[in-house]
Parts: sequence; C-alpha cells; structure tokens
Amino acid sequence: LDVPKATEPRGDSDGPRRGSLCDRHCAAINNVQGDLSDLGPHLHRPRVLPAMSPPSCCQQHSEEVCESCVVKTTLTAENVVEANKLSNNYKFGFKKWKSHVTARPWEDRSEIVKELYSDLNVIRGSGGSTVTCGNVLYLLLFGWWLSFIYVLMAAMMFITIVGAPYGRLCWDLAGYFLWPFGKVIQKVEVPKSHRALGTCEAGAETSGAGESSALLGGPVPRRWRPWCWADGRHWQRAGAVVWLCLGYPMLVLAHGLVCVTAWLLVVLIPVAKLNARTITRVLLLPPEQVVVRRLRMTEVPLEGEVILCCYRAVNPYYYKYAVDGINVFAVNLLPLVLVTLVLGYVDSHNRLTSSPIKFTLALLSIMPLSYYIGMAIASISAQSNFAVGAVVNATFGSITELTFYITALIKGSREGNRCYAEIVKSALTGTLVGCVLFVPGLCMVIGGIRHQEQRFNSRSAGVSSALLFLSVGGVFAPTLFSKVYGKLVCGECHNVTQNPLGHYLCHNCHFDLMENNGTLYYSHVQPLVYTVSLLLPAAYLIGLFFTLKTHTHIYDIHISGCHMPGHHHSAVVHWSRWRALVILLLSTLCMSACADLATEHISPILTNSTISQYFIGVTVLAMVPELPEIVNGIQFALQNNLSLSIEIGNCIAVQVCMLQIPILVLFTIFYPTNFTLVFSDLHVYASMFSVVLMNYIFMDGKCDYFQGTVLVMVYFILLAVYFFAPSPSGC
Repeated sequence: LDVPKATEPRGDSDGPRRGSLCDRHCAAINNVQGDLSDLGPHLHRPRVLPAMSPPSCCQQHSEEVCESCVVKTTLTAENVVEANKLSNNYKFGFKKWKSHVTARPWEDRSEIVKELYSDLNVIRGSGGSTVTCGNVLYLLLFGWWLSFIYVLMAAMMFITIVGAPYGRLCWDLAGYFLWPFGKVIQKVEVPKSHRALGTCEAGAETSGAGESSALLGGPVPRRWRPWCWADGRHWQRAGAVVWLCLGYPMLVLAHGLVCVTAWLLVVLIPVAKLNARTITRVLLLPPEQVVVRRLRMTEVPLEGEVILCCYRAVNPYYYKYAVDGINVFAVNLLPLVLVTLVLGYVDSHNRLTSSPIKFTLALLSIMPLSYYIGMAIASISAQSNFAVGAVVNATFGSITELTFYITALIKGSREGNRCYAEIVKSALTGTLVGCVLFVPGLCMVIGGIRHQEQRFNSRSAGVSSALLFLSVGGVFAPTLFSKVYGKLVCGECHNVTQNPLGHYLCHNCHFDLMENNGTLYYSHVQPLVYTVSLLLPAAYLIGLFFTLKTHTHIYDIHISGCHMPGHHHSAVVHWSRWRALVILLLSTLCMSACADLATEHISPILTNSTISQYFIGVTVLAMVPELPEIVNGIQFALQNNLSLSIEIGNCIAVQVCMLQIPILVLFTIFYPTNFTLVFSDLHVYASMFSVVLMNYIFMDGKCDYFQGTVLVMVYFILLAVYFFAPSPSGC
C-alpha cells in the first residue's frame, strides 16, 4: 500500500530555506509523524498520522518565513518490516521493490484478491450465467477429453465387477468435468447401518434411501451395491485395490497434465486448483461418500461437506497471485532455469538443441533469477539495520549485469576475440540509455493513462541527475582524451580524383592508441582510466552520505501505520534473513551459470546474424536483465508514485557508471582482457544526448504521458540508429 496520500509541489525557494524557523516549527509540530531521517533503523513501530494537517504550522508564521512549509508524501505500512522496506525505497543506492516482503493481513485485502486465495468450496449466490468465454475455453482445452477419459475408466471399472462402485463414480465425474460450472461435489456421511455391508437388507436399505433438496435439484442417485451377495468388507477392499492400481494412476496423470498446463497459463489457475483438489481429495474418498449435484438458485443450505464448487474457469486477476511472497510468473519461470542448466551442461555438443535456442533460454532464465535476487535483497534490507542493508545493496545490487559482463570478457580473452569487449560496451551503453529514456518514459506513459498529471520530487531527482552528469563525464573522459591525442588510422583508402593530392575515401577508421609501442595508451590513457575508476566510486559514496545522512529531508517522506491503535499486526515475513541469504547466494550461483551459457552460445548469433552487434548489445543483453525493475517502475507509476519510477532508472544508470564500469576496470587489472574504457562515437553521443534530454524533461517536477512519449520515441530512434549501424571493428 505504498501509495502517496498527499503530495503538493514545493515552492521555488524550497532549497535555501531548509534551515528556516518554519522548518523547525514544522518539525516540532509534526514530530509524531516521523521523517525519513528519523525512521531508518530506529523505527520501532508504525505511527498513525494525527488529524492535524501539516500546513497548520504555516498559519503561525509570516508568508516570507513559511515558503518552505510543504505537504509531505505520506505512505502507509502494516508493520515495522514493511515500513523499513518503504523507507529503503526512497534511499539512494537501495533497490526499489514494490512487492510486499511480509504477509498482508487478510482483512486488509480486497475482495478480488481474497477470491484468488480462496478454496473452490464456497457456494455463492446467483452470479449470472455460467456460459462465459472462459468456461467455453475450458471445454475446448480440457473438458471434452477429460470427460472421455472418465467414461473409459468407468467402463474399465464396470468390467472388473469389483470396481463397479468406482465405475459409477467415474460416470458421474465424467459429466462433472465436461462442464463443472454451477455444479458441486459433496462428501456425505454414510449411516452406520449402511456400513454393515454383510447383509442384503442393509444394501437394500441403502439403495432405497433417497435424499432430496430444493438447492441440489432432486434426489441423490442410487448406486448399485454388488456386495449384497458377498462379504461387503472384502468386496470393498478388492474394489479399492483395483481402483488404486488401474483407475487412479491414469486419472492422476490426466489431472496432473491439466493442472500443470492451467497453472502455467496463470489465468486458468482456478482450473489447476480444481484438478489438484480432485487428485488429493475426491478420487481418494470411498465412492459412496462422493455425490455430484447441480446447484439451483435457492438458499437452502447443503447437507455435508462441499469439496468442489467452481463458477469460472478464467480469472484475469491471477497476475497478482503470489506463492510465499513470490509472484506467480517468477514461480512459473523457475523450472526454465533448471531446463536451461541441464540442456546447457549435459548437451554440450548441441545434439538436442542448437546454440541460438540455448542462448535464448539462458537469457530468459536471467529474468526470474533477477526477481529472486531483488526479493532477497529487499527482504534482508527490510529486516536489518542501515549498514547491513547498504552493504547488501552495494554488493549484490549489480550482480546480474556484472556476472554477464565478466563471463563475456573472460570468454573473449580466451578466444582472443575483441567482439566480446565491444558487446559489453554496447550492453553498458544500452543499460544507461534504456534506464534514462525508456524506463521513465514508459512509466510516464502508462501512469499517464490513469493520472492526467503526475508530480515527483524534483530535488531528489536532481541529486541523481547531478550524479549522472558526473558519471557520464567521467566514463567518457578517456574516450574524449583519445579522440584529441590519438592518431587516426584507416583500414582502406581510395583516391577519388585519381590525383595524388586529391580527395581520398577511407573506411574502418579509428584512433590508434598503440602507436610507438602503446606509449600514448600506457602513459596517458590508462592512468586516466584508473583515476576515473577511483573517483567515480568515491563520488557514489559521497552521494550516499549526502542523501542518507546529511540531507535526508529532501525526500519528504512520512511512514504511517494503516491500522487503528489496538489492531496492530505483527510482521510475518515471507523470507527470513537466513532464508533470503541462502536464496540470494543460490540465485547468484545460477545467474553465473546462465551467464556462462549465454556467452558460450552467443558466438553463432554474432557471426551469422545480419543484425548489427551494436543493436544486440543495447537491446537484448542490456534490457532483459532489467525487466523486473521495469515492472516495479510501472507498478509505482500506476499508483501515482512516479518519484520511485524515475529513481529506479536513475539509480541503475548511476550504478552502471559509478560501480559496474570501475569494477570491470579493476577486474581487467587482475585478469587481462580486451576491455578498454574507450567507447565508439555512437555510444558517446547517444549517452550524452539521453542524459541532457532526461534532465530537461525532469526540470519542473511534473510530467504527463506526452513527455513520456517523447522519451520513448527518442529511445526508439536511437535503437534504429544502432540497428542500421555497421558492426564494430573486430566483430
């Protein structure tokens, strides 16, 4: 529920008056609300906002003094852990995470969400016709052949004679699974006189007993009981053995196939629940206790336990479904990781699949692993103090990208192929440009569909923008230095005018830094690279100290409890710190393996593809690992919290320049590779233009879908430039 409750733009004189008299009075009056600077690791419980509005303090002072008194953004949290997570979202350098890290109280959930987690055993009133598109889709996909299998099982059970009761059950279930909507499967208790199956009188009494109900629509069907002429108890045991050996395994396979397929389709999860409950409950009950009935529109209560009652096969809201705090899509993609690892390392000679398929699978496997890493980082940070959270975010925040970059550089060094280094540079530039243009632009467009105008904290965005300007200037400083002092060398030159003094047309030109045994590079460019690689992390640490210690007030965030006093809910975390740490380490290990497979099988794509290697690097390799972050940004924008959507892109871009690139430079010191901090002109111009445009858009602290469209269009224009650009030299 991290939705801003009230946000108003601050005045133009906001910055210089932070230490004014009004600020001190506002802090004194509103100290019960708590500020982000006071929240930190010292928050002991969520606090409820008083009825007094923040601007009331301004009435006690003159207009000149109170220009900086503003309404601050108020966020709600159910417990201490969620409050820590919300505050971490607004801290520079911390991963922004939308999903809850604790279990939400059941009474706080909407009716739509409650229905997602409810069992299919609740009888509701009249909900209209059961003939819907989703139900017809169930009939076409599963209903007809599942019903046919039950008919075959019924015939088989009747042939065995001892399994005749189960045959009757299969016949009833055949009609149920053909169209289960508006029907109910009920467990009824059999009287003791019916359990004494040794005499024909008891069997006759059983078959003559009829039950009827206006709700259930008529008498209960009578069942043939062949044990009247034999020892009923032995007959039942023989029928159960036949059922468990012949009928039940086949039906488990059929229902299991339906269950897995429906679960993977997500919107058909009700069908998956229906089949799972059939396997675990219905098919294991004695046949005389299972009754299939059709509901009628009346309010007469049922007699007996309701096992299954389904009305709809499709529910589009199941994209919100989570298993132990993990989104259903991340759960469904987890088996893909196992398939990728098995195929990649078992089929090393590409006998089962080709290299492009393995590369695609490895790249898709990075998405769920990025989600698990993000969830683990958010869980550990929310349950730990500030120091531990900062260390975890700094250590594992960029682990996804760094894993791929390092494995690519190692492979390129072993093969002596400079193309891998160029691909890494393209991926770095693509991440920078995508997070500066595409991520905030897409969030503005999608958020603008619901909100006409969205406002954000321009001061906090200004801090990230300043760091971004600094980082871009530092990263491309060696490139600009090489352009000024390097020697231009061309591969092919042709005399156009046939005159030795005429014009020459040259191709494949670049600045050579290795002239005179690399004197320019080793004496000037390389020391500059090392200097920049030391200054950029230092600037990042200064930004952390500025935003998290000395100037925390620029975020203007209050965290309050959403429950009234006396109704406080204790935190029930999805992942404990140790469990989150284990998942984080395992996900990082699997990420390394998938990155190794991706770089191992990217060679055929680079050599045989007609698409520029620049385009592959700036799109697929750069943006696929960022998909979980993009989804988080969209969710924040839909809830009118554009500040976090913008900060997601800015923080990733800053980490690319200030952390990832210096780490790669440090790696090349200990493991020599072909990676040098000299980028092509296309990378330099695209990055600088993107940063300038982003700062121009974010200047006034408000935006709409039109400005987001501009950012997205510029991003696609740059992609078109990369698409038609020739491949880099060495590829």
